[in-house]
Amino acid sequence: MSRTQNPLIVLALSLLAFADASGANAVDRLNAFLAEVQSLESRFGQELYDENAKLVEKSGGRFYLQRPDRFRWSYSEPYLQEIVADGSRLWIYDSELDQVTVRSLDNALGDTPALLLSSAVPLEENFVVREVVERTGLDWVELTPRSADSGFASVLLGFAGSDLERMELVDNFGQTTHLEFSATRHNPELDPTVFRFTLPAGVDVITEE
Repeated sequence: MSRTQNPLIVLALSLLAFADASGANAVDRLNAFLAEVQSLESRFGQELYDENAKLVEKSGGRFYLQRPDRFRWSYSEPYLQEIVADGSRLWIYDSELDQVTVRSLDNALGDTPALLLSSAVPLEENFVVREVVERTGLDWVELTPRSADSGFASVLLGFAGSDLERMELVDNFGQTTHLEFSATRHNPELDPTVFRFTLPAGVDVITEE
């Protein structure tokens, strides 16, 4: 997988649910999150495993979300990378490649979990949603794309009480991305400039409309 195909492009549905969902099952907590979250900010840690369950890379940074269709994944380790959705386009900046890829947001998101950023799209239209057996002390929800053209096989969301703490994405190559979230703020007032991307000087720009 190339760095410009980072699995976080399709993981922008993240983060922690709400106290008033504490008595609900995991599916209800997910629905409460989608209904109530308008913005958030969190730290994240990511681990990528290959098809043989071998750890390939560890990374981390901060995540920001503003509904609808605005998010930012800011990597601080192991190298600088930015994935920014500004409402119409998706910008993917890799500092090591000195390259920016620009895509239409509609084309970039397609039939992926990032559709959850838009409350206008009912979850069940694009995913089969089911609760799975508790493991690792969390209650899990599985999302399976209805479209055969999706870029991933499944997403698991792990709840602890009222919080969605972990996410696991399995892609079509058998690779698994594990995400863990912490220090999350619900519905903060975020500066609009968080969701604007400024091209660094001298980078190569690849446009994929």
